[in-house]
Amino acid sequence: MISKGLTVYCASSVTIDEVYFKAARDLGAEIARRGYTLITGAGSMGLMGAVNDAAIAAGGRTVGVIPQFMVDRGWHHRGLGELKITESMHIRKELMASLSSAAIALPGGIGTFEELLEIITWRQLGLYDGNIVIYNVDGYYDNLLAMLDTAVDLHFMKTDHKRLWTVATTAPDAVDAAIREEEPMNFSAKF
Repeated sequence: MISKGLTVYCASSVTIDEVYFKAARDLGAEIARRGYTLITGAGSMGLMGAVNDAAIAAGGRTVGVIPQFMVDRGWHHRGLGELKITESMHIRKELMASLSSAAIALPGGIGTFEELLEIITWRQLGLYDGNIVIYNVDGYYDNLLAMLDTAVDLHFMKTDHKRLWTVATTAPDAVDAAIREEEPMNFSAKF
């Protein structure tokens, strides 16, 4: 078993379809059931709230990482096992990555896209060595995956860069991909 937690990036929106809430609850419960620590951005609403609630209900350990300005606005989940408060969003993302052995992206908006693409970039640069999983619930990430394929096809990325992430369509498959032992990646800076 990996020693660190699994970071989950996801939406805080509450106006999204139930299929995404179910996926978030399934993922939180699966992470807890397998004995891993769930690490999130500590939000109480949307998919972030759902994944946290499900992990807590399943008896799992939860760690939330949130900047002070979000705590000041009351956006933090008050039932988490541990709450780490940072000075900024940048420090928040760095701390979440340092606490985790893998990252899973549930569907989300611009913040989730930014977190996902940043952690992929960090892995490509050798700054993060954990597995990265795109949890493609109900085809949500199909267009992003097509765009990444286009970047490879047009030589903006190497074909090997597609190994930086794994795509999963169920909570058990997402956790399996997150914890799978992989050979370290070594990408040269030359494109």
